[in-house]
Amino acid sequence: MDLLPCGHAALVGRSRLCEHLLVEQPPDCHRRLTGVGSGFDLVCPACAEVTDLVVACEGCVARVEEHVRGSELGWLRVPEVRYLDGEAGGTWAEREWRAVALGDRCLAPLPGGWLVLTADGLVALEDDGPRLVAEVDVPADESDHRPRNQRRAAVHTSADGRFAAVVTDYGQFGTVVDLRDGSAVLALDRGGYHADTTPFPVAFAGSTVIAATSWNRLDAFDAATGRLLTSRDLSQRYSGLFQGSLHPSPDGRWLLCDGWLWSPAGQPRVVDLQAWLNGADPYAPESARVLTQRRHAWDQPAAWVDERTVAIQRMGFDDDAMLPGVELYTLPEHKLSKLLAGPDGPMWAHDGLLYVSTDAGLEVWDPDPGARTALVEGFRPHAHNPATGAFARLSGGRLTTWTPCGRMPR
Repeated sequence: MDLLPCGHAALVGRSRLCEHLLVEQPPDCHRRLTGVGSGFDLVCPACAEVTDLVVACEGCVARVEEHVRGSELGWLRVPEVRYLDGEAGGTWAEREWRAVALGDRCLAPLPGGWLVLTADGLVALEDDGPRLVAEVDVPADESDHRPRNQRRAAVHTSADGRFAAVVTDYGQFGTVVDLRDGSAVLALDRGGYHADTTPFPVAFAGSTVIAATSWNRLDAFDAATGRLLTSRDLSQRYSGLFQGSLHPSPDGRWLLCDGWLWSPAGQPRVVDLQAWLNGADPYAPESARVLTQRRHAWDQPAAWVDERTVAIQRMGFDDDAMLPGVELYTLPEHKLSKLLAGPDGPMWAHDGLLYVSTDAGLEVWDPDPGARTALVEGFRPHAHNPATGAFARLSGGRLTTWTPCGRMPR
């Protein structure tokens, strides 16, 4: 293998570099977009317009990219947003229900239908009609200061449809309910310290419910009994992360925690959920690997494309200099694997595709070609069923569902 211009005999890195970056301690640099997809070169400010760049090995490029994380320099130029739109296809269904959701986050999937949080409580929308399954109060937040974000009710369900968590996003409290008999199993309280900065951190992993029990602590409970499963002494394992929204991978192996820490900066981390719950690593949340760091930016849409690839919206390291799109990270490498310019809005994933709700409708994005492949015009869903692929919107008592037919032809 011939030596590359960087002096190493190795595989070529994905980005070209300006010559000033081929040093042990590179200067701060920009990511300069090439205009081909989301590809970019790495250049120092003095070489912002220089076209004669160096091809370097993977190791040299990775070293400079790691340095970019701490750089305050933003993007140069604009990415290519690709549109390869075809027919969306899919199956539609509509039905009138006497059920009015308390908000956009108050609809969640059940194996045989949908669960909606109403003023009367939790109502199951099933083939035989609506059924009140639990009278539950949305926990009030007693803090008297003006919140950073508008508090809102939200509901989450377990995959088997037995349990639901009713919480106040950007608030302090929540309740876990057993839907078989409508009983409240567990009261949730994450404390009021800066609770208004993130949605309530809660998620189900099988029959286990994971939730924040303090601003910087996650715990796991048996959803059937409310029994704590993760007792541990954190006096020697302090975490400065303010816990945010939780996203388990489809196979239950990983847990993405979209939290933040001072100064402030968003810091998405991935917990080895399997090691934590089986006792191999009792401190897995405290030792979670950091995917990236973003100044003043957290609470971003995120979704698992597959068991080892997670997509996080937006692209960049600073809220003032980020671009619409997603960053794709692979596990267990915890590495940025791809950028996809364009997606911008509430997001889900199914069958390897990303579905993004926008003003125009539900956009379908395929990470493989890095392009939008379809648009379901005018449809802005509130919830998604990972088991069936169906997307649902409940508005004015009318439930509209759309189920995609699979990956779009390229």
